[in-house]
Amino acid sequence: MSVVRAAAPFIAIALAAGALTGCNAAEGSGKPEVVASFYPLQYVAERVVGDHAEVANLTAPGVEPHDVELSPRQTADVSSASVVFHEKGLQPAVDQVISNDRPDHVVDAADVVDLHEAAHEEEEGHDHEGSDPHFWLDPTLLGKAAAAFTDTMADADPDHATDFRTNNARLQADLEKLDGEFRTGLKECTTRTIVVSHDAFSYLGERYDLDVHAIAGLSPDAEPSARRLGELADLIREDDITTVFTERLASPKLADTLASDLGIETAVLDPIEGLGDKGGDGDYLSLMRENLAALQKAGGCA
Repeated sequence: MSVVRAAAPFIAIALAAGALTGCNAAEGSGKPEVVASFYPLQYVAERVVGDHAEVANLTAPGVEPHDVELSPRQTADVSSASVVFHEKGLQPAVDQVISNDRPDHVVDAADVVDLHEAAHEEEEGHDHEGSDPHFWLDPTLLGKAAAAFTDTMADADPDHATDFRTNNARLQADLEKLDGEFRTGLKECTTRTIVVSHDAFSYLGERYDLDVHAIAGLSPDAEPSARRLGELADLIREDDITTVFTERLASPKLADTLASDLGIETAVLDPIEGLGDKGGDGDYLSLMRENLAALQKAGGCA
């Protein structure tokens, strides 16, 4: 009897530890777990793995990916995942866990895609420099990341490699179609200049020949200087810009104020860093098509 009593605390401790570190999204299904650090990578992972793995997103809906902090459970998920899909430099908390725990299979999108160097005045007297992480707004670059993820997934789970490559081929076809829609839809426009709330659209601009001007820099929470706001006001008047673009996950205050002061409209141009916390946002493809429609309307595109 005393042996049973003595053993009970140790059993309880073991069960508690298992609840913290052993249980992940894949445990109940017996499937491998893939951890994606934010939504566009989650979308790619889900399209590629199909029914052969469970995909967990480290960034909850409605949360700005730049600001994510990991719970102990999420840290354990990264450590035990079959494949981790992230972009180094975008989420320091994720980078730190990967550096510490070194999962067996890691896909870093920043190693696959040539990231733009960004420089933008965010505050009076301060310039922010760094890599623009928002490559997925160019569908062809997201296709490159998807191909790299597929190769790593095939290495991690060779029994299903053929299915992964088939699923990736379907995804690549969808991305190529989307790219064609943007190129056709934005070919003839009255203005190719757009004003956005933060510096997230350089890849979109480069791919589709748009002249992008941001209110804030790479950080959506940065406060622009009065000089920056004055420059944008002059640009809007000179180029007959009709719309200032806001975002879903960042505050629209600055964009709303700028548009109101100039008597023009606002509309949403989504950087697709994540989905809203209320659901019903659609997916990467549908959100990109909403962006296309917004750009066509604002630019007077034929």
